[in-house]
Amino acid sequence: MSITATMPVAKKRPRRTRTKQLSPLPAIQLSKLLPSHLDLRKPLKAVLVCTDCETWVPITGMQGKVQKLVPHHTGKAGAAAAIRCLSSNRLVDFDLTIPEWQQALTDATKEASSRLATTVLPKAFSPQTDRTLRARAERTPAGRVADWAAVLPHVADTDEARRAVPVGDVPAEARSVPRNHLAIQRPAC
Repeated sequence: MSITATMPVAKKRPRRTRTKQLSPLPAIQLSKLLPSHLDLRKPLKAVLVCTDCETWVPITGMQGKVQKLVPHHTGKAGAAAAIRCLSSNRLVDFDLTIPEWQQALTDATKEASSRLATTVLPKAFSPQTDRTLRARAERTPAGRVADWAAVLPHVADTDEARRAVPVGDVPAEARSVPRNHLAIQRPAC
């Protein structure tokens, strides 16, 4: 099939929801919502968190007289049943200006950041551990050699004491341990 000037063209559809239906629920006042549940950075594409289903929903009619929530479903797309949310087409009362919202958002961010710990504090040492670590950090290689030289005589004395055979090494009720070297003799053939 060849393309001609008489090919049908799709009709341009309206971009916004143009329903006159309204929700019977009272209007949502923006000043009563948390500042983090609003996004007014792009005023013509403003969104908020639905109070019923807690999903982000665009606000339609921003340039008109009536602003309301776009019709939406409660479940996830393609995963849950398509049940219309009760807050669909609910009126939105803009009792908050964009600068007021920005100020409330920065205040909420500062408050939240003040509650979070910014530094991780190490576990406190016992006084003895603290003294040991400080002394270890202050030592130099020459100081370590001097400390080892001071300990060497005590180590030599301890080794000598270990080599000495104590008096009464033979148990009273046992056979004595042979002290001479035992050599195995083979019988002559």
